[in-house]
Amino acid sequence: MAREKTTIGDHGFLSDCHTAALTSPDGAITWLCTPRFDGSAFLSGILDPRVGGEWGLEVQGALPVARSYMEDSLVLETLWRGDDVEVLVRDLLAVGRGEGGAGPFREGLLVRIVECRSGTSAVRSRLRARPRFGGARPSWQTVRGCLREASGPLLSGTPPPTLGPGGDPEFRVELAEGETAVFALDYLTGERGVVPGQGHALLRETLEAWRAWSARTDYDGVGASQVRRSALVLRGLLHQESGALIAAPTTSLPEWPRGPRNWDYRYVWHRDAALVVLAFLRLGHAEEAGRYLRYLLGACGRPVGWVAPVHTVDGQPPPTETTLGHLAGHGGARPVRVGNSAFSQHQLDVYGHILDAAHCYEEAGGGLEPHELRQLDTVVEAVRDLWREPDDGVWEVRSESRHWTNSKVHAWVCLDRAIRLAEATGRADQVPLGEWRAEAQAIREQVLELGHDPVTGSFVQSYGSTNVDGALLRIPLLGFLGGKDPRVLRTLERVETELGDESGLVHRYEPEETADGIGTPEGAFLLCSFDLVSALVLAGREAEASRRFHRLCATVGGLGLLSEEMAPDGTLLGNFPQAFAHLALIEAAVNLEGSGGGEALHAWARGRAENRDRSTSKGAAGEPGANGTDD
Repeated sequence: MAREKTTIGDHGFLSDCHTAALTSPDGAITWLCTPRFDGSAFLSGILDPRVGGEWGLEVQGALPVARSYMEDSLVLETLWRGDDVEVLVRDLLAVGRGEGGAGPFREGLLVRIVECRSGTSAVRSRLRARPRFGGARPSWQTVRGCLREASGPLLSGTPPPTLGPGGDPEFRVELAEGETAVFALDYLTGERGVVPGQGHALLRETLEAWRAWSARTDYDGVGASQVRRSALVLRGLLHQESGALIAAPTTSLPEWPRGPRNWDYRYVWHRDAALVVLAFLRLGHAEEAGRYLRYLLGACGRPVGWVAPVHTVDGQPPPTETTLGHLAGHGGARPVRVGNSAFSQHQLDVYGHILDAAHCYEEAGGGLEPHELRQLDTVVEAVRDLWREPDDGVWEVRSESRHWTNSKVHAWVCLDRAIRLAEATGRADQVPLGEWRAEAQAIREQVLELGHDPVTGSFVQSYGSTNVDGALLRIPLLGFLGGKDPRVLRTLERVETELGDESGLVHRYEPEETADGIGTPEGAFLLCSFDLVSALVLAGREAEASRRFHRLCATVGGLGLLSEEMAPDGTLLGNFPQAFAHLALIEAAVNLEGSGGGEALHAWARGRAENRDRSTSKGAAGEPGANGTDD
């Protein structure tokens, strides 16, 4: 595939749970930030092939004909084939397993293993590193048979790299059938060079680590293959040390071709919180759910007036949003941005996501500590102070604040889950429960009066408006109203008609009606598209929901990766891969699997709590289950 015709969705995704790399179909690695997801880009060719740099690979007389992930892993295989030659390239960010099989833990190595399967192959691989997002020229020095760049990374291989005519490192090797070459970049310490025979050991350890993690994924229902791949993607976006889950590993991949909706998503958005915890819990990864929740409490559990909607992986404010004018942008889409100004916004929905996540975690048996529950009390008190004020909304519009219906619903969720959590943890006498109940009721009444349009019969995007919003599809998923409530059904109908299209895609809103401060076109939102599937299940339209789900899954490329948005022709748009698109896919699949029984993820958490209570009751009565084995 010609590079100029390569789309966002054509890329592969590699991760070691600290940083990520993207690979294009022609064998080039076009994205790598160091030393972590939100670090400076060492390779940013996906944003500008000429200026940004890439790690290319060529096999003389052959072309890449097929790509796939090795089973249950993030190791990407690319098969090159010519008339008399076949070469298999495996790309990976190396990981290993810690004590007791825990992990994956990074090695700090980006590795390329080239194996000649048949014939004789001449392989050339050139690393056009361009540090600081292409803003600096590289400077290489020879160190013990390796090449070290001035910013720190060390390039090594078997055979060793040499400096090419343009000053860029390259590998040149002739491989006969059965022979292998290994190229590696130590992006972390600048000290590790691969030695002969080490490539296969790194591959084996990486596969073992990913497969051991994936083996714990407990799901074989509707869309099992897509769910399992989505789980791996989410794990790849989860920062190993802090437990934070980034929205995406890229910046400025456009939400419309050559458009200006280009944002830096290499940070943690707390709007994902409840789905992150629920998805990991439901799929059997309680450790990841717990670590993420602890990160969340550390970042948001002590609000002073408000809770910021986004943080870095170590719980700090993102860098100030700036523009990189020297990069042309992906497909010419400018500006290219780093940093994100969303930190300064007030998004009322965040409070609901935090309490929903904490409540589900406690229901599923997580066991929140007393000091963590007190931290959550401060979030509840903050929402009590703020819910009557306008906010910037879940979509982070860059125009005036307003009373978003979705924001108010999440304010209700915050209080509703806080009440349940206090009762479940025996803290009803330690919090102002009566005041919380009164406040929750006041929010509910306001939403039903001002967030609902009696003329159209549906909920509306914001108080006083008449247009709908894809975020309203979550009203039944959050338990605010039932899925078959007439107001919910009418909202669903309007979203389908006014924001949907024949392919099953759903836009989040109409930009001009919303007056979002940007106004330009954008793709359909995959989060909302999968949310419609879930809402249809709750509305009792399971057959239609199933058709939409499988149609959406069919548009996903062979690597099973989703971005934020999609064009009508199926082209993926926006930062990639996108966490909340994969989370919504998992939620839709689980709802379809449990169709007929209401919203499935929260119901699963409630079921865990009920089973635990029954087991405790049996144990207290001296019946089987006293030792917990009957749970």
